[in-house]
Amino acid sequence: MRKQKIIIAIDGYASTGKSTQAKKIAQKLDYVYIDSGAMYRAVTLYAMRENILEESKTNILIKSLEDINIEFKRSNNAQKIYLNGEEVENDIRKSIINSNVSRLAMIPEIRNFLFKRQRNYGKNKGLVMDGRDIGTVVFPNAECKFFFNAIQSVRAKRRYLEQYKKGNNEKYSQVLENIIERDRIDTNRSLNPLRKSSDAVEIDVSDLTENQVFKTLWEYISKKIN
Repeated sequence: MRKQKIIIAIDGYASTGKSTQAKKIAQKLDYVYIDSGAMYRAVTLYAMRENILEESKTNILIKSLEDINIEFKRSNNAQKIYLNGEEVENDIRKSIINSNVSRLAMIPEIRNFLFKRQRNYGKNKGLVMDGRDIGTVVFPNAECKFFFNAIQSVRAKRRYLEQYKKGNNEKYSQVLENIIERDRIDTNRSLNPLRKSSDAVEIDVSDLTENQVFKTLWEYISKKIN
């Protein structure tokens, strides 16, 4: 019997491993994977390059949104994000992007601009998307929803090691400070604040290995697709 295709939403706090798990699930199911956070980062990168990142230039950025084309393409068995035809996977992970993406993500016009594109990916289902409000706003009717949580020190260490491997020498204390600030912004913004959907399965990943998290996810997902 052919398994039904569904939408899988993975939400949660920064640096809880959402993207890692979403990629693994998408690969196992041969689903499309979309990192919604990368889309916000791409907009932030565009603003930085166009010198309209400052809050005083928000109106200019809003008027420029239609000039922004964001695509996801597979290359060498890995999915990468493209901004106006240029692969920017590493550029969107820089510390200056980390420091500004949450602020830009608070702007209603930017959120609505990206919501339309994110929802378009789910028209035919067979989708795994991770972010902050996928299960609550983008796909409130997703068949499978998860919410990742972990203590801030664990998440900061994870982000620090990821950036160190990529040649970013930002201090751990700075990374932790950024995590704390992003949590504050994400949970307190007036528009679509970070929160757990009432029908989402919450997973505290603080003391779990990558394989343990995957096993937990798969136990729930396998029941939905059979």
